[in-house]
Amino acid sequence: MSKTWLITGASRGLGRALAEAVLEAGDQLIATARDPASLAPLEQRHGPAVAAAALDVTDPVAAEAAVRLAVERFGGLDVVVNNAGYGDVGSVEDTSLDDFRRQIEVNLFGTVIVTKAAIPVMREQGRGHIIQVSSVGGRLGAPGRAAYSAAKWGVEGFSEVLAQEMALVGVKVTIIEPGGFRTDFAGASTALKPGRPEYDAVVGAAARRQAEYDGRQPGDPRKAAQAILRIAAEDQPPLRLPLGGDALAAIAAADRGRLAMLEAWRELSASTDYTE
Repeated sequence: MSKTWLITGASRGLGRALAEAVLEAGDQLIATARDPASLAPLEQRHGPAVAAAALDVTDPVAAEAAVRLAVERFGGLDVVVNNAGYGDVGSVEDTSLDDFRRQIEVNLFGTVIVTKAAIPVMREQGRGHIIQVSSVGGRLGAPGRAAYSAAKWGVEGFSEVLAQEMALVGVKVTIIEPGGFRTDFAGASTALKPGRPEYDAVVGAAARRQAEYDGRQPGDPRKAAQAILRIAAEDQPPLRLPLGGDALAAIAAADRGRLAMLEAWRELSASTDYTE
């Protein structure tokens, strides 16, 4: 049975690869982007199976309109993929408050806004799947990406709570955690600001590494799209799914480090309980 999807940030990168995969699988799609003209090739290639919608994810009115379009055009909404986002590189000191706010508005509040727009429809249906595209940076802090990591950690916490609530009304939630994928995320979509020399060992190094990394990332967006399609077909999908061998290795190492630190300081942590 075909599904109706809504994908944010569908004009390029992972969002575009997923949009193509969804349509090739025979499903229907509300494809969204800030500039819907960028989605014209999808509409031309796939005809009535796809509808393009203008959506700045920080605009609640536009988010509600995109969800309403799914219901009016296709009769419901089965899968929402909150994919739109970006992340610049710069030190905490050199990232302006406006830049912090913008990255958190898009990456975190954009996810919250689109999710909230979709919930009433899915609750009334008694079914649905909300897929949040986080990042390996949502599980471990990435030097030079304080605003991005803060937003993606927020997405992870928000979505973990959301999953517990939505389970009561038949709606599933999955957090996708990609590593490096060969899209323009590390290129044109990112501003690299190496900043002052005091932070060069981590921030400057991150900026140089990303510039060298662009076009050589290990992840294949088409394979990521197929993995997301499989998750959307599962009756019991995982809450979290890292994508890519680099993400798996980094998250596993970080989790082992956290467990080791927890054990090393267990006695002091436990010492703060009341003693009867």
